Amino acid sequence: MAGETVSAADYIKHHLQSLTSVIDVTQGQGLQNIADFSYINLDGLFFSILLSAIGCFVLWRAATTATAGVPGRAQAAFELLIEFVDDMCKSIISNEQSRKVVAPLGLALFVSIFLMNAMDLLPVDLIPRIWQGMTGEHHALMRVVPTADLNISLALAIGVLITCIVYSVKIKGFGGWMHEMFTAPFGPWLAPINFLLNILEFLSKTVSHGMRLFGNMYAGELVFLLIALLGGAWATTWYAPDLLDPIMFVFHILAGAAWAIFHILIITLQAFIFMALAFVYIGQAHDHH
Repeated sequence: MAGETVSAADYIKHHLQSLTSVIDVTQGQGLQNIADFSYINLDGLFFSILLSAIGCFVLWRAATTATAGVPGRAQAAFELLIEFVDDMCKSIISNEQSRKVVAPLGLALFVSIFLMNAMDLLPVDLIPRIWQGMTGEHHALMRVVPTADLNISLALAIGVLITCIVYSVKIKGFGGWMHEMFTAPFGPWLAPINFLLNILEFLSKTVSHGMRLFGNMYAGELVFLLIALLGGAWATTWYAPDLLDPIMFVFHILAGAAWAIFHILIITLQAFIFMALAFVYIGQAHDHH
């Protein structure tokens, strides 16, 4: 839509909307006759599965191609990462059998979440423009940072919660876990209150676990969108005006580069924090009260 005027608010609002319907790339029409996806963020689901699969494949390749001799740079980097995750898991979870599962789980979480977060470093209009070209649809919706979607972040946190419950039952038995739910922390005389407090603890830990990741990545996404607007209306997805303000373009490049460099720390730190909290919560499931 050449010449269409789009405000900054419309630009940001557009980029914060998720794809919720399948697009027929041959006709540019939603395939509503196949299924109703109106309650599913298809872009977040697609990129989270794709990036998790890529992360697991990279780890698998690193494991299968490792040699006993002098390691190359890539192998040395992966060995340092694996050793770091394993040492952290050992410091939190004392059960050796549990660590055989939990440590690889934590490593997979860290790598997958890091890759999801790293999608924020791509130009904000790059993949939406490609998707728009494929579908032929103006104003095509496409969010590419899965962890900036609350549904994905909470789904990851719920996965950790389920793992905690599984290990609570495995370590203590179902009866022992139920006994703990009704007797800790105030004793059997306050069983209903104990149970309610324990349920609230599970809920609060899960919600805070997911919200922490979502909040930081959502804020980072907003900053990148604001930086994109520094370059002027040319930065929008659906048109490029004839005139380009060179001063704002320079600010756009400088601010984008500075924030991207700083954001590398954020995306790594958030992946680490999510993994560390997963270890802590699973470790608490091993404790007897």
